[in-house]
Amino acid sequence: MIEPTLRALLSRRELHLRLASDEAHLSSDTLDAPLRWVHSSDLLDPTPFLADDLLLLTTGTQFPPDADRDVYTAYVGRLRTRGVRGLGFGTEVARDGIPSLLADACADAGIPLFEVPYRTPFIALARANAEAIAAQAYARRTWALDAQRAISLAALRPDGLGATVAELARQLGSWVGMFDAAGVLTQRHPVDGIGEQVLATLTAEVGTVLRRGVRAGSTLDVDGTRFTLQTLGRGGHLRGAIVIAGGDLDLEGRGVVTSVIAMAGLALEQNVGLGRARSALRAGLVQSLLTDDPQLARRVSRELWGALPPAPITVAVADVAAARWDAAMDWLELAGTEARGTLFHGRGPDGLVIATAADDAALAAQFAELFDATVGVSQPAAYGAFAAAHAQAVAARRHASPGRAGTFGDVAAHGILGQLDTVEARALADARLAPLREHDRAQGTRLLETVRTWLEQDARIDAAAEALGIHRHTVRARVAQAQALLGVDLTSFPARAELWAALVTADR
Repeated sequence: MIEPTLRALLSRRELHLRLASDEAHLSSDTLDAPLRWVHSSDLLDPTPFLADDLLLLTTGTQFPPDADRDVYTAYVGRLRTRGVRGLGFGTEVARDGIPSLLADACADAGIPLFEVPYRTPFIALARANAEAIAAQAYARRTWALDAQRAISLAALRPDGLGATVAELARQLGSWVGMFDAAGVLTQRHPVDGIGEQVLATLTAEVGTVLRRGVRAGSTLDVDGTRFTLQTLGRGGHLRGAIVIAGGDLDLEGRGVVTSVIAMAGLALEQNVGLGRARSALRAGLVQSLLTDDPQLARRVSRELWGALPPAPITVAVADVAAARWDAAMDWLELAGTEARGTLFHGRGPDGLVIATAADDAALAAQFAELFDATVGVSQPAAYGAFAAAHAQAVAARRHASPGRAGTFGDVAAHGILGQLDTVEARALADARLAPLREHDRAQGTRLLETVRTWLEQDARIDAAAEALGIHRHTVRARVAQAQALLGVDLTSFPARAELWAALVTADR
């Protein structure tokens, strides 16, 4: 195919053109830059009437016979500033040859200068370049149709999305990567097309775009390589993104990419209905596991997703924002597919339930970080104790923060009283101790301190008196006064236990 470039015009023998410039002194891409059009003008300043990437032809009538070097230098300088790709000089019309001063000025400016002989009309160059442009456009349209046909056939293969990405990479001759809704790279062709550091930067950028939840197309430069990024799916329900390495695509290239994006988006959207059915089935199996009978879940899971994780297992309960739910489900589906038998997940009565083998503790922490989820993880348990493990995970989640996975072991280390650190418990504790605080503030007494020390000393009057440095009768009197203000019988253990719990909670 003849390219619409100056080199292509010079190579056409029927035009009889001769390059007057020294090619060695021209930049590497000067002769191979695309030409949009060929125009002729004998104006001394034709630049107001020129377009970009244009080849200019002239017969030189604008130059007086006595024109000096400055005239030619200024003329060529204007052409270079305007972006003229080359200058053709028609000889034997007004001049027998190319003026040497013009040749010197073009050499200094780096603009190719060539001779157009009298027998070659200027319109022949314009026609030749127009034919090359038309041929190139036809070739690109033909390529686009062939590429779309090949991509459509690839989409019909069993691994439709993977085959589509591979075919797109082959047609474009570029690296192409597909990321899922969680921002995880699921397909890339060629596998070693870009470095790991560049890939890490791309993954971070894709994750940022997907978290916004808005359809977007953008370009970014990473280590000198330009990438085109396009999201998949509907706004608010993004299903992933496609990233393509390389320069800017032309109209046909963008058309091919658009068709792939449409097919990939449609395929992913069609999976939504199936995903909902799977989600409902998984939720039912979670309910079955909560009865501590894993038989039904084992049979169904083995048929559809592989065996359940081997016991002992840890059960995690996660609180995931609605905007991140679809992405979280896609990530878990992919993780389960890549390593069958390593995890089971489904919606439970208190949030998303994830069961993994006890030695795979990293998954819950990774999930929490990826989706800014609040996750609680149980202690290792058998399937026969699934309900108890689920309760542990719910308790652990209450003390976890978004983006982190809390464990029941951490909760258990604080004991039962450690679970009283809630707004409700603190409100009850403050209300319970209010009579003692108000009396101490109004009368200047130390009832609250005395009762606390007395309880710390196992309700022994003598030990409390020694700890406070006061007489035992004073301790006894203060305890009796506190008992009257609180309206309880502190000789009973339940009353003392409740008062101690109030003191511990108030301290927090």
